Amino acid sequence: MAMSMLNNSMSQKQIQILTTMQRLWIEHSLWTRAFIISNTNNLNNLDATTSRLLRNPVDFANQLRPLYGEEKAMRFQELLTDHLKIAANLVDAAKAGDEAEATQQRNLWYANADDIAKFLGEINPYWSAKKWQALLYDHLKMVENEAVLELSGKYEESVNQYDAIQDQSLKMANYMANGIIRQFKI
Repeated sequence: MAMSMLNNSMSQKQIQILTTMQRLWIEHSLWTRAFIISNTNNLNNLDATTSRLLRNPVDFANQLRPLYGEEKAMRFQELLTDHLKIAANLVDAAKAGDEAEATQQRNLWYANADDIAKFLGEINPYWSAKKWQALLYDHLKMVENEAVLELSGKYEESVNQYDAIQDQSLKMANYMANGIIRQFKI
């Protein structure tokens, strides 16, 4: 489901689900980028940026709760919060030049992506754990590359990488929205 489908063939509720998922996934990427920039440059806004980034899993849970119930919404919130905390640890390790710790955090990050993919594949018959895993692995690779580019002062390349991350975030959003629309016959 692409943004170009926002026409008479979609109901108002479908459009709302699509745009909400797009907003949440774009915010996920945007605030992750803001965190990377604040962290790598030791900016004074790091605490505020981190707090806003960690609100994203709560925002997702609030949208998923009416559809999937409290337990599943909270599980997704926990998994996505872990995803962000592991990413922060990975950035910290890379910034410190601690390759052993970076490798450990990277392994945890991919294991967390596997957990998220499996979870999502279990709660919606129109979501494939394999598809979610591929989407999440792409996301992780691009975000890590973005952080490396920032750390190495390749700012123009980092901006270009972020553009690719935004496009990929919309793929995740559209896949999520499509599954919700199909599962709940909205």
